[in-house]
Amino acid sequence: MIESLRNTPLLSELSDAQLQRVAARGVRQCLDEGQWLFRQGDPARCFYLVESGQVRLFRLSPDGAEKVIEIVSPGQTFAEALMFLKAPRYPVCAAMLAPTVLIAIDAQDFAAMLRESMDTCFVIMGALSRRLRGLVGEIDNLTLHTAKSRVARYLLAHCPEDRRAFALDVRKGVLASRLSVKPETFSRVIKQLTDDGIIAIHGAHITILERAVLGELAELAATGELGLAPGEIAAGAMP
Repeated sequence: MIESLRNTPLLSELSDAQLQRVAARGVRQCLDEGQWLFRQGDPARCFYLVESGQVRLFRLSPDGAEKVIEIVSPGQTFAEALMFLKAPRYPVCAAMLAPTVLIAIDAQDFAAMLRESMDTCFVIMGALSRRLRGLVGEIDNLTLHTAKSRVARYLLAHCPEDRRAFALDVRKGVLASRLSVKPETFSRVIKQLTDDGIIAIHGAHITILERAVLGELAELAATGELGLAPGEIAAGAMP
């Protein structure tokens, strides 16, 4: 468990003694695909590290509609910022996208450890600040770019420059919600990119045929290129 903790960005700068303390209170949890970890509004007593699998964080509207806020992959943590609040509650629901192994970390004990070391506090604050910058970038992506641009950006972000192909490991409906587009809009964008010879799809594998063109679309796609109504583009925006 200590090695898993050490290899996550949030905890990588902790001392050996601190890692041992976290591991001593940490609890591994194995959950099945589709199983829920918590619901929005539940008391937040732990934050979590994903060892394997994937977790879908989402909010539910009063009518039961879902908006995927984040997809958490191995090596990432979630719900850690809540440890700084009094009587915190989870603002989202968490459910497994695949069989998943988590490490539950006691939030109160971790916060107590931070109070004992100013240096550790600054390390954690730095990690959370980087996460905040990422969220600001995400807001820009959702508000300043069209559906086509968002899809292009996602494809580029998940395919390293030294490779041409990658496996899409998230269901299309979940990914559409994550990108704040309707599923039919997402399918339309993918079809157009395929028809234009920019990407190729074989099952769950996507090959980028024209990276430069996809990069231009990621930055320059304009509203109306696909004949989408503004409501379609903005559908499912973050609450």
